[in-house]
Amino acid sequence: MLSLLFENPIIFVMVLVALIVSITIHEFAHALAVDKLGDPTARYYNRVTLDPRAHIDPYGLLFLVLAGFGWGRPVLFDAINLKNPRRDTAIISIAGPLSNFLLAILLTVIYRYLPVGIFLGSFLYLTIMYNLMLGIFNLLPFHPLDGFKVLYGILPIDLSWQWKQTESYGIFILIILMLTGSLNTIIDPLMSFGMRFLGIR
Repeated sequence: MLSLLFENPIIFVMVLVALIVSITIHEFAHALAVDKLGDPTARYYNRVTLDPRAHIDPYGLLFLVLAGFGWGRPVLFDAINLKNPRRDTAIISIAGPLSNFLLAILLTVIYRYLPVGIFLGSFLYLTIMYNLMLGIFNLLPFHPLDGFKVLYGILPIDLSWQWKQTESYGIFILIILMLTGSLNTIIDPLMSFGMRFLGIR
């Protein structure tokens, strides 16, 4: 895949733009949820915007292109400003992956039912794929991914505090999954299901 990217500048640009769009939508959705739930932190840091410059971490984007995993700039919030901190944390956290899934569905409608041509069709396909990938990956229940905070917010309070104690182990679990190839074993079937569900594979 990497050799293809560097051999074909058009594909490289399409992948880069598709990733920028996907990450921007993801982080914007987090920021919008923070803002709508009454915390001014995201707006204070100028994150309630669709401007990619507010959301893209250059190193995170580079890692995503080269290694298949990466990150955007995290959206900060202050739980003190939330009416129901546990519930609202779950809402803020799930907003990112949910936005990726919704965008994938919208782009699939365009891809399948409009005469988009080969170039635009290829870009749409890549963007759909990366949005699915980001949505699925971020819902894994390991800190610092969104899935960890979603579970924290929806579990009964006694279990949620027990779950919170596992936070420090999350990054190590992710590293082990990546190094052993187990991460692909988890994500690939979900990606295949998602693409089949959308009817584009």
